[in-house]
Amino acid sequence: MVYVLCLILFMVGLFGVLTQRNLIKIIVSVTIVESAVNLFLILVGYRSGGRAPIVEDASAKAAFAASSVDPLPQAMVLTSIVIGLGILALLVAISMRLYHRYGTYDVTEIRRLRG
Repeated sequence: MVYVLCLILFMVGLFGVLTQRNLIKIIVSVTIVESAVNLFLILVGYRSGGRAPIVEDASAKAAFAASSVDPLPQAMVLTSIVIGLGILALLVAISMRLYHRYGTYDVTEIRRLRG
């Protein structure tokens, strides 16, 4: 059920990217898509009753491996958050530059004014 909600969140963001004409709304939609992907990665690594992957003694490795949480999706989400922040900053900078040049955030108006 949670995966379906994650897919719905992704589809809402994708719908916004494909249908909106305002650059700010497109940027918000891209952020929603990034959040949906991060949520999916966290859900992939989730284990009910799981423990943090820290092994203290070598004798309990087999039992620990059966109940520990996978740390790879968590590391991927941290990397994805940093990359998403860089993309967001780049998109905001580009949209500010376009607004400074054309005076509008409307994509169709910007396409019509190019020359």
